[in-house]
Amino acid sequence: MTSSALLIRSVVVGLALAVASTSLVFGQAQETRSTAQASPPLPEAASEPQGFITEPVPVERAVLFMDRHFASGEVSNGFYVDFANIIPGSGWISGGPGYRQWLSKDRVFVDSSAAISWRGYKTAQARFELPRLARSRLSIGSQFRWQDFTQVDYFGEGPDGPEANRGEYHLRSQNLVGYLTVRPRKWLGIGAEIGWLEPSIRESTFAVANQPTFVHTEASVTADTRDFPGHPTRGSLVRAAASNFSDHDSGVFSFNRYEAEAAHFLPFAASRFVVAVHGWLVASDTTEGRFVPFYLQPSLGGHNSLRGYADYRFHDRNMLVLNAEARVPMTTHVDAAVFVDAGNVAARVGDLDFEKRSYGAGLRLHTRRQTFARFDVARSGEGWQFVFRLSDPLNLARLSRRTAPVPFVP
Repeated sequence: MTSSALLIRSVVVGLALAVASTSLVFGQAQETRSTAQASPPLPEAASEPQGFITEPVPVERAVLFMDRHFASGEVSNGFYVDFANIIPGSGWISGGPGYRQWLSKDRVFVDSSAAISWRGYKTAQARFELPRLARSRLSIGSQFRWQDFTQVDYFGEGPDGPEANRGEYHLRSQNLVGYLTVRPRKWLGIGAEIGWLEPSIRESTFAVANQPTFVHTEASVTADTRDFPGHPTRGSLVRAAASNFSDHDSGVFSFNRYEAEAAHFLPFAASRFVVAVHGWLVASDTTEGRFVPFYLQPSLGGHNSLRGYADYRFHDRNMLVLNAEARVPMTTHVDAAVFVDAGNVAARVGDLDFEKRSYGAGLRLHTRRQTFARFDVARSGEGWQFVFRLSDPLNLARLSRRTAPVPFVP
């Protein structure tokens, strides 16, 4: 075996053992419901794309363990570990207890969880949903979310602010929403929501503590034909959304937001090689004399937008980003990836461009349906960034988020 192959195998084993140890510390087997909603069974390894290197036994065992206990998502009953609801910048480790239950023959869903990170970020949420109305074509629900984020980075407004402008603010918020989703087709969702948002700035050298209370609404349309959202290898996603944030204190911070997003995953050679392309535009609209609060402005930079820049590196009224990634299986459950990111922020949509760029490479630990860990090394004009996350870079968690994105997280 060549020295490069030995190096790759060593990194792969290390990555798998790190994730497996985290899972063993926090994990607990969950009772999985045997309903029509259940995730498809994990195919035999022989039916998955085979890599160029024989997979080490510890990697295979770690993947099977995680798939058995952590890949069922919301279709499982009982206690679980919540490690996905805290924003970037919270630190490498976060987690807490959660409990979900399907009731009345899966016609009622209840869920609650809380989590804390090693930097002291905290969040808690509770949700009630009727997911199978009108022959499962309509779901209606409500969710409450409390957040306390102690050290959120802010570099100033605009694309040209230097890194030396970096500051921090402590954001606390409460958000209550009601929502509904209509599914005329399995792959098509039409959503609407209305909510009440109360943010406050606890500590900051550049913002006042008293922030307005918002009533926010959103309407969206999503067409999703991806095979597995947690680890897509084929299919497309197209999404459009329009939202309004109404400042009920003074009206000064009322604004509209418009989003357009698309992603496509193209497999080659029986899925041994996958090319992913993703684009996202966010535009803000205000009348004269009104402004978008800095913590609700679109931001760019971090692990799923411009990976070569720090989280929240750029803020402004409008944002555009394009990601391209190629993945090839090194072993059955580990992909090597190379990627390019480009985008920018601007005060006007017409000034958006792809001036900010980053590129890099990484590894993905996954089953056929779920990415459990990834490690990326990215380079930009501001240096190197090293990223470790327990999700796919194009999983697009905002598709399942129902409360307002505060702060805005790309």
